[in-house]
Amino acid sequence: QIQLVESGGGLVQPGGSLKLSCAASVDISTLHRVGWYRQVAGKERELVATISRGGLINYGDSVQERFSVSSDTVTNTVSLHMNSLKPEGSAVYYCYVARRLTVSWGQGPQVPVFS
Repeated sequence: QIQLVESGGGLVQPGGSLKLSCAASVDISTLHRVGWYRQVAGKERELVATISRGGLINYGDSVQERFSVSSDTVTNTVSLHMNSLKPEGSAVYYCYVARRLTVSWGQGPQVPVFS
């Protein structure tokens, strides 16, 4: 079981920025894919951004050019830099890692976006 510990969530105003971090209990260079998803109550969990083992980055359509995902194989951390946040971006943000057929999720910090 991979343990994921997230940090950095909290209230942010529209147009503001926030950074989320996710520390993994394993060497993330051995994982197939790492990244972030988010979920609004009553809706399906949606892709925010992922990084494949080969370095391919994939962003959700709604966050293109505003969010940036990165990983650090020394600290085994996956980070999400969010800029120009919008109210519709208010959600629970989940760290995600995939190893072969196993997917693990973080606890999901809340990111409310409002004035």
